[in-house]
Amino acid sequence: MRSKIVAGNWKMNKTLEEAQTLTSELIGMIADEVKGNVKVVLCTPFPYLVPVKNLLGSNARISVGAQNCSEHASGAYTGETSASMLKSMGVPYVILGHSERRQYFGEDSKLLTKKTDIALANGLTPIFCCGEPLEVREANGHEQLVKKQVEEALFHLSAEAIQKVVIAYEPVWAIGTGKTATAQQAQDMHAIIRKHLAAKYGQAVAEEISILYGGSVNAANAKELFANPDVDGGLVGGASLKSREFTEIIKSI
Repeated sequence: MRSKIVAGNWKMNKTLEEAQTLTSELIGMIADEVKGNVKVVLCTPFPYLVPVKNLLGSNARISVGAQNCSEHASGAYTGETSASMLKSMGVPYVILGHSERRQYFGEDSKLLTKKTDIALANGLTPIFCCGEPLEVREANGHEQLVKKQVEEALFHLSAEAIQKVVIAYEPVWAIGTGKTATAQQAQDMHAIIRKHLAAKYGQAVAEEISILYGGSVNAANAKELFANPDVDGGLVGGASLKSREFTEIIKSI
């Protein structure tokens, strides 16, 4: 049975004090209000991983995640953070290939293959992002592009390894724009991704892989999005910075 996951991507936001306050609020709200079997991941800026993890303590429901990692194991790469560093801090998740990393830092499938491999080698769970920009969607090339992104970066993995990856479909045109894919659009793309996985690895393997939706998820639309059979949760941006709204999103699954 694949996991239900709601991950909050804080991006480059919050001071340390604000991050600690948000975490403390979420711990209380989730403990009091969230009854379902859902995993919550707080993907914080790098400086906050340990402070937030310390606040969480032995919390079984909430984990921390990094927003990126280097493709290199170690060395003279000033400003980079390695997968082994994350492992040594007890960080279980790492976002890879977010559209902002692709757009602003030129990350491509070749690089993301290396990052995926090194994350898995260190026991991390990659949250691998894929998705199309508006012009590709309007040209009806979104299915082909997303299948290509998944195939190029992940299809070298064994059936055992691919089941350790979480996939996040994020239509780029819906990230931070206030626009959201309709529930049907989200379901259609998640089903296409799962079918593509099944063609490579078999249906049984594909059914074990959690696929999250990312793109202006909020408390108002989360329930409809999460009700789809192939949508296993969300990768939430701006709304994850507000404890009440993020909790309502988690409760929607």
